[in-house]
Amino acid sequence: MDLAVRSPLIDFFKRGEVARDVRLLAARGVLAPRAQEQLALLAMLTEDGDPEIRGAAEATLAAIPNDSLAAFLGRSDVPDGLRDFFRLRGIEPVPGQEGTDEPLIDAGGPPPNQESADAEGKGEGDDEARQGTAQKLGALNVAERMKAAMKGTKEERSILIRDPNKLVSVSVLSSPKLTESEVENFAKMANVSEEILRIIGQNRAWTKNYGVISGLAKNPKTPLGVSMNVVQRLNEKDLKLIAMDRNLQQPLKLAVRKRLTTPEKS
Repeated sequence: MDLAVRSPLIDFFKRGEVARDVRLLAARGVLAPRAQEQLALLAMLTEDGDPEIRGAAEATLAAIPNDSLAAFLGRSDVPDGLRDFFRLRGIEPVPGQEGTDEPLIDAGGPPPNQESADAEGKGEGDDEARQGTAQKLGALNVAERMKAAMKGTKEERSILIRDPNKLVSVSVLSSPKLTESEVENFAKMANVSEEILRIIGQNRAWTKNYGVISGLAKNPKTPLGVSMNVVQRLNEKDLKLIAMDRNLQQPLKLAVRKRLTTPEKS
């Protein structure tokens, strides 16, 4: 099924790299990322090889009011493949609609160990509180950590972006709460996976931010292909810093030196 919806989280599901318990939670509407991702996941899971998962996905879709579906599908950013899936089910898009990225159905409630949605940002900078949060997150299973990554606080996202399970860390990038400043910080982190840095570097919206591309270029963990792609957009100050950094790969430094010695075309 090609719904023309692309995201790192959806790619994991497409490749069959998601355990049954996580697929079942997604089918039940418990793992609720952005609305477009959620609808794409539910549509994909109606064709899952497990009959219980297929049934759960169908039941979740049936619980979404047709009016809400039609309004969302009328948004200009919804791919035709996703619209076609619902057209076959009798749901016609209502053009001219816009809205938020909030999921159309959320059966999960607040993430584990989150006392209140008002906790966003509180306790940051407190090492003891941060350690406590890390310990709580460490006691959760993969599905629960994914849920916290999508719906938790900024502090939780800063911890889970480094989770050894790629499905969890990628879920952080699907959080509707994620801010551009957080992405900029992630781009500078040398203790995140190369997968995370590659995803950030391939996102056009995020790489419009100079801080993001500068962070990626200076990060020794960034895949070389991503770093080389942003070299042409760096200012002279950052180019000189990269040229002197012993931790960065030689091909990148050579490209930077070439830029520094090549006169700008008027």
